[in-house]
Amino acid sequence: MQMNTANRRRFVPLLLACLGLAAPAWGQTPPAPVPAAPQPPADIPWAYSGLSGPADWGKLKPEFKTCDAGTEQSPLNLRDGIKADLGGLYIDYREGLVTRTHTGKTLVIGAPDGSRLLLGRKVYQLTQVEFHHPSEHKLNGKSFPLEVQFFHRAEDGSPAVTAVFIETGYENSALRPLLTNPPTPSSEARLPEPIRLDALIPDDRAYFRYMGSLTTPPCTEGVLWTVFRRPVQASQAQIDALTKLFPPNARPTQSLNRRFLLETL
Repeated sequence: MQMNTANRRRFVPLLLACLGLAAPAWGQTPPAPVPAAPQPPADIPWAYSGLSGPADWGKLKPEFKTCDAGTEQSPLNLRDGIKADLGGLYIDYREGLVTRTHTGKTLVIGAPDGSRLLLGRKVYQLTQVEFHHPSEHKLNGKSFPLEVQFFHRAEDGSPAVTAVFIETGYENSALRPLLTNPPTPSSEARLPEPIRLDALIPDDRAYFRYMGSLTTPPCTEGVLWTVFRRPVQASQAQIDALTKLFPPNARPTQSLNRRFLLETL
């Protein structure tokens, strides 16, 4: 049996409706589709600006999704910490010859053999040190010219990072060998003289403590952060020399969410 023209006109919209499709009025041109919002290209290198910047890290690769979906992300604006007895903190950073690597995004310093961090009764071995400008963490909304981060790992694999703000002041002896023969991007070399990393740790050991994440992709959580309240100093010339080596590389501060931000008594 064949449908007449009138029945066919009634049947087509009904069929489209059953399929969940919108049917244009008979004889009218369907509206043009709304263009999608621009998205960063898939699987491209992450950066600190542009379409592959921090706001879009979670979209670049499936393994980066925690950068968007995570609820314990770093860095933080440190303020109104809960005063608490946080136990012992002991830093044993040895003097030694180490490598200096320019990754294109930051300057990474190797760890002198035997350097370690003791938190309570747990020992963490120092693995590397890196720099960020401006500081990634903020203190009561204030940013500092530089932040140095010390990465550690315990025998059971758990990570811990200590961070120190650097402000303008006196020359810092630990930075001298780093700035000898300034490195170029994607270069690695052994420092010309031993480095004393303890010169980058403040004498005042008051600090904040919280559970957070890596501040670069894949933004892995479960990182124990210790951020010292008091900054150390470096000369303006040293700060200028370091910040000229690589572009600004500070991830924006993240929401505290339901975490506890603790502070030493």
